Amino acid sequence: MAVTAQTKASDVGGGFVAAAEDALASGDLSRVSDAELERVMTAAVRLYAAKADGDSPPAAPVAASVVTPTEIVVTVSDMLKAAGLNLWDLSMWFNRSKR
Repeated sequence: MAVTAQTKASDVGGGFVAAAEDALASGDLSRVSDAELERVMTAAVRLYAAKADGDSPPAAPVAASVVTPTEIVVTVSDMLKAAGLNLWDLSMWFNRSKR
């Protein structure tokens, strides 16, 4: 069986998910370094944004049945701060129309 770019991405994604779930289950969050988490989240955000702006928007960015509202707000708040944005900036984009 030929290894495709999609197969590689799936394997890598699965590896990260397994490492993250293991870190959460064990309570040892250091099992995934801050640098690796930043690298994965940066790539995921860039890919999601590119797909969202494309002709075929992706599915929801998270599984709402798995992620809590608190986890979403903590993450979004820290992402806004990291980008130097605030809630006013977010409100300008929140209901933007596609093209």
